Amino acid sequence: MIEISAAQLALLTNGTLSAGTDPELRIDVALVATDSREITAGGTYVAKAGEVADGHDFTAAAFAAGAVLTLAEREVAADDAGTPFPAVVVADAVLAMGTLAAEVVRRIRAHSPLSVIGITGSAGKTTTKDLLAGILSPLGPTVAPVGSYNGEVGVPLTVFRADLQTRYLIIEMGATKVGQISYLAGMVNPDLGVVLCVGSAHAGEFGSIDNIAAAKGELVQALSPAGRAILNYDDSRVRAMSGRSGAPVTFFSSADAAELADGAPAQFVHARNVVTNADGQPEFDLVLPGGTDAVAVRSKLLGLHHVTNLLAAASAAHALGAPAAHIAASLNEQHAVSRHRMERTDRSDGVTVVNDAYNANPESMRAALRTLAELGSGGRRTWAVLGEMLELGEGSVLEHDAVGRVAVRLNISRLIVVGAGARAMHVGAVMEGSWGDESMFVPDAEAARAVLAAELAPGDIVLFKSSNGAGLRFLGDQIALQTGNDPLETTEIASGERTAQP
Repeated sequence: MIEISAAQLALLTNGTLSAGTDPELRIDVALVATDSREITAGGTYVAKAGEVADGHDFTAAAFAAGAVLTLAEREVAADDAGTPFPAVVVADAVLAMGTLAAEVVRRIRAHSPLSVIGITGSAGKTTTKDLLAGILSPLGPTVAPVGSYNGEVGVPLTVFRADLQTRYLIIEMGATKVGQISYLAGMVNPDLGVVLCVGSAHAGEFGSIDNIAAAKGELVQALSPAGRAILNYDDSRVRAMSGRSGAPVTFFSSADAAELADGAPAQFVHARNVVTNADGQPEFDLVLPGGTDAVAVRSKLLGLHHVTNLLAAASAAHALGAPAAHIAASLNEQHAVSRHRMERTDRSDGVTVVNDAYNANPESMRAALRTLAELGSGGRRTWAVLGEMLELGEGSVLEHDAVGRVAVRLNISRLIVVGAGARAMHVGAVMEGSWGDESMFVPDAEAARAVLAAELAPGDIVLFKSSNGAGLRFLGDQIALQTGNDPLETTEIASGERTAQP
C-alpha cells in the first residue's frame, strides 16, 4: 500500500483543499479511480471532463460508493447549504494524476529495486505486454495495464496499482500526437523501451507516417545510458531509432542472423525455422544473445504476425535477466489474455469465429487476412467481415481499397464490408476481380448479421476485424455465441452486453 495525505497531495499537485477537508486524511493510491462506478470504500475519485460527460456530475455517486476524497477541477456541493465534498482542487485533474503517478514510481524506486518497461508501437502493444507480464510474474511482483490502458489516464491508473514490493512495472504507451510518449516516459522513467513497429494507425491525427515514427521514437530517446532499447530490426523506421537513444540497443528479428547481409548486431534476438502449424499458431526456434542454445517456442497465439510480439517479449525478459528456458516455457503456455485480439471460438456446430475487432490499421488488417487464409488452406470456406479503419486521414480511401484487393489476392471466400466508411474495401475487391457475391457491402452490423445467420455453414471460418469505434467486436461476440439457427437478440450487437468469456 502507498498512502499520501490530502495535504501532501495538494502540495504535490499545486492544488488547494476544499473547505472542511481534513489535511491529515490519508488515501490509498491503489484506490484511485476515474469512474464513479469503480469506487470502493476509502477510494479517491478523479473528477475530470470527458468527451461525453463531466466527471464532476458523478461526485455524489462516488462518495455514496465509499469515496473519501476527490481530485477535481472545481468544488462540488455536498448539500443544500453548499458545503463542498472533500477535495483537492487542481487546474487539470489528468495532469495531476500524472504527477501523482511520478511520485509513486519515485517512492518505489527509493524503497526497493524496480524495473519499468515501456512498450509502444502501432500494433501489438497489448499482446506484448500480456506476454511479458506472463514471463515476469513468476520472477517477482509484476504490474501491467488492464486491457489497453496506455494514455494520459491509463498509465497513471496502471502505476497506482503498484506498491512498494513491485519488482516489474510494465507500461503500455499509446499516442495520437507528437510529445505524448515523451510525457508518459517522463512520468515513469522507463528502464527498458520496447518499440514494435511504425504503422499508419492515427495517420490522420499525426499527419504522416514520419511523424508517427518521431512520436514512437520518443520512448527510446527518454532512456538513460543505464537503460536499454529493444527495437524491431525488421521495421526500418524502428531500426533507425537506435540513433536516437543514449542507451544500448537489443534488436529482435524474425530473420535468421545468417540472412542479414551486413551481419547481425551484437545484441540480436531472432527466430529460426518460423512456421505456422495447422491451427495457425506460430512456431520457431528462439535464439538469444550470449551463446545460449536455441529454445523451442510453440505459441498458442493465432497468427504469424505474433512472432514480432513473442520476440519483443522474449527480448525484454532476457534483458531483465530471465533464463532462456523460463522465457520459452512461459511463451509456450500463454494464451491470448486481452479480449478481441485474434480471439478464436470454435462453435459446437463446426463454425470457427476469429474476433480481432479491438482495433485495426492497414498492417493489422493484412496480417489478420493472411491468418484467415492460412486457416482455410485445408479447404474450409473463409469469411472476412471487415469494418472501417479509423483515423487514417487523407489516405483512408486508398488504404481501404487496398485491403479489399488483398482479400481477393488471398482467395478469401466471402468478404462482407460493413459501414459507409469502409465501402472502398468492397470497391477495391470488385476492381481486383471479385465476382458474384464473393464481396458485398452492407450498411451496418445488423445487415451483416442477417447474411451470416442465413449463410454460415459448419466448417466455415469467419474473421471480424475493424477499429474499436466501428463496433464489429460486438457482432463477433454474438456470432461466437450463436449455434446454427439459434440467433441472439439483435439489440445485443450495439450494446455489447452479452459477450463471450475470455
